[in-house]
Amino acid sequence: MTRVALVTGGGTGIGAATARRLAADGYAIAVTGRRREPIEAVAAELNGLAIVSDTSVAADAVHAVAETVTRFGSLDGLVLNAGIEGEGSLLDLDPAHFEEVVRVNLIGAFLMARAAIAHLIEHRGAIVTVSSAAGLRASPESLAYCASKAGLAMLTQCIALDHGPQGVRANCVCPGWVRTPMADAEMDALGDRLGTDREGAYAACAVDVPLRRAATTDEIASLIAWLLSPEAAYVNAAVIPLDGGHTAVDVATVAFGKVST
Repeated sequence: MTRVALVTGGGTGIGAATARRLAADGYAIAVTGRRREPIEAVAAELNGLAIVSDTSVAADAVHAVAETVTRFGSLDGLVLNAGIEGEGSLLDLDPAHFEEVVRVNLIGAFLMARAAIAHLIEHRGAIVTVSSAAGLRASPESLAYCASKAGLAMLTQCIALDHGPQGVRANCVCPGWVRTPMADAEMDALGDRLGTDREGAYAACAVDVPLRRAATTDEIASLIAWLLSPEAAYVNAAVIPLDGGHTAVDVATVAFGKVST
């Protein structure tokens, strides 16, 4: 029987790459997003289902799951990837924007998981959430984003604890910089501030990352696909950095490695 996966935020970036990878692995694919054009393009490419949906709205989350099950007959894997950025510190962050970021990045994941859990229990399925290295380490001027992504990791572990006895696994991946349209836009803005271009900005951000580069979307999709697969049958409640090693670095000692000898 064909396995079925639903990917939120599936029109671009990590979500689109994950949808493609899962389709290549034999899944029937449903993708959601707030913009019709990109999700319809991905769905058409994969002979999948596009669902225009704001998954931070409870009714939309229920609708997305129902449409997926109606079309394909089941749900085996849920990838909670939809998210937005949120810049600003405590002093200058608009409370309304803080609430929006938390609603999309964290409450939206809760609503989708809640809508899907009965189907996942029935099929002993799996959830993968897409958090961020920013959910593990503080980033400057990113209070809302960091807080929402840290909450997403704990949400995942609580789901794993509560529903592991029912056969549902839940795991969280925490990418560092990934070459996505959202990251490209951030790098363009940073490049302007640094007096360089996009590639120069990526290089500046990777200077202390052990692998010295950003990830590709396919590299993130590969881990997500493995976590959904039977090969990861005993992996549950894991929060996995996928960041080239940068969250392992003690930033206060990096200067010692740069002293010439």
